[in-house]
Amino acid sequence: MISRLVAVFLFSMLMAMPARAEPETVYFKTGDGQTEIVGYLFRPKASGPHPAIVLLHGRGGPYSSNVNRDCTLVARGASSSCNAATLSKRHMMWGEFWAARGVMALLPDSFGPRGKAHGFGRYTHGDPDRDAVNELTVRPLDAEGALGYLQARADVAKDRIFLQGWSNGGSTALNVMIRQKANDGFRAALVFYPGCGREALLENAVTSAAPLWLFLAVDDEEVSPSICQHVAERSTGAGTNIKVMLYPGATHDFDDPGEKRQSVPGNQTARADAMARAAAAIEGSKSP
Repeated sequence: MISRLVAVFLFSMLMAMPARAEPETVYFKTGDGQTEIVGYLFRPKASGPHPAIVLLHGRGGPYSSNVNRDCTLVARGASSSCNAATLSKRHMMWGEFWAARGVMALLPDSFGPRGKAHGFGRYTHGDPDRDAVNELTVRPLDAEGALGYLQARADVAKDRIFLQGWSNGGSTALNVMIRQKANDGFRAALVFYPGCGREALLENAVTSAAPLWLFLAVDDEEVSPSICQHVAERSTGAGTNIKVMLYPGATHDFDDPGEKRQSVPGNQTARADAMARAAAAIEGSKSP
């Protein structure tokens, strides 16, 4: 673990990014071709081809909580308060973070096109309304569709496409890597405080030729970091290269830049360290 002083320094350095315009709105089909997904594309200023990363939002959806309750449908041509201008601060932060480092970032909205753009509150995993957007069989198709969309772009380095997910999106990312098996898709996955229980994962271990990073909060109030550690241990035993970062004093959503989350000292330290490690993981991954 890095010291708090170093963490604050890294945080200041990493957040010294120029302000950017809102991301481009794009559309693509899910991996099975059955659903059109709306996505938000953060493009680097320099010419490509760029490495790229797919960002998978959590159970609250990709939009600011200030507008979520008014969301109805986000699809091509639909009018909604949920759009590129109303993404949450965390998703805007990470999209701009990657673009500033020469990485194209694509944030799919798994919920809006399926009539669930309002997202879901805490402790709603058993809500049957979530079946239509579940992390086991539905949302992995969105990630796979996003991968195909990026691979078809001339400005993307097709062999350097990564995956990042938070909470429910983190569980989805793990399931994507379980489905992927061979290293012919996503090069690696950055997984933030996922649910790792039996109801959240397709298998109790991730067998993958691609490396994974798990960023876990010791004081997580929504999911169990210890269960994720057990999954990581089984995954390592299965031959997967999986690194676990465990942050004492940090809570769920520790990287959320909002004042409430960042008033927790453990979250400040965890956020700075996780962003530094995420950048190093992508920048250190060379073409095969």
